[in-house]
Amino acid sequence: MQGFFGENGLRPVCHLSCMEQQYPSKLLNRAVEEFSRLPGIGRKTALRLVLHLLRQNEEVSDAFAEAVKTLRHGVKYCKVCHNICDSDVCDICANPRRDSSTICVVENVQDVMAVENTQQYTGLYHVLGGVISPVDGVGPGDIEIQSLVDRVKAGGVDEVILALSPTMEGDTTNFYISRRLADTGVKLSVIARGVTVGGELEYTDEVTLGRSILNRTEFTANH
Repeated sequence: MQGFFGENGLRPVCHLSCMEQQYPSKLLNRAVEEFSRLPGIGRKTALRLVLHLLRQNEEVSDAFAEAVKTLRHGVKYCKVCHNICDSDVCDICANPRRDSSTICVVENVQDVMAVENTQQYTGLYHVLGGVISPVDGVGPGDIEIQSLVDRVKAGGVDEVILALSPTMEGDTTNFYISRRLADTGVKLSVIARGVTVGGELEYTDEVTLGRSILNRTEFTANH
């Protein structure tokens, strides 16, 4: 018994982290596993979310499940800029009041929302869907760079704003895009470094991000 209780006769404390959490229902366990797949959601948080849903009326949980199912099967990506939308072309690209001569290149949909919230930009967007990152196995062919080149070469574009997060991966992607667009004659600019170096664009406050868009500078290879 000494090995179980220890030398002082007291049973050692064992946290849930050192043993697998037991659930009274296989259905509960499965739901927790699925919720814990979400970014930033651990098993404890997943359990709280699942139990919260169980305490609600069935209509609430059914509406939640239906919203996720409808989103997954019904959401579309704009065939022009690759933003998330409900039709073939997003509302921004379809808006005749937007400046179609300017394209703001961003990494993801969250960045589109961040720039739109500044209310300082009236042009169009191009969502890459990622940045070049050899460490993560992401190359130029894995993101929407070719479609950007095709848009520019199709004509009507005077300026391309590179609004990627000021990280090593973002700078690498900026450089690669600049090389691909070098022979098009289009003006290349990059957002001002009011955004913290190494930070993520979507977490930058709206005032700083808005000023970075307005105070953008011409892009050079050694920028």
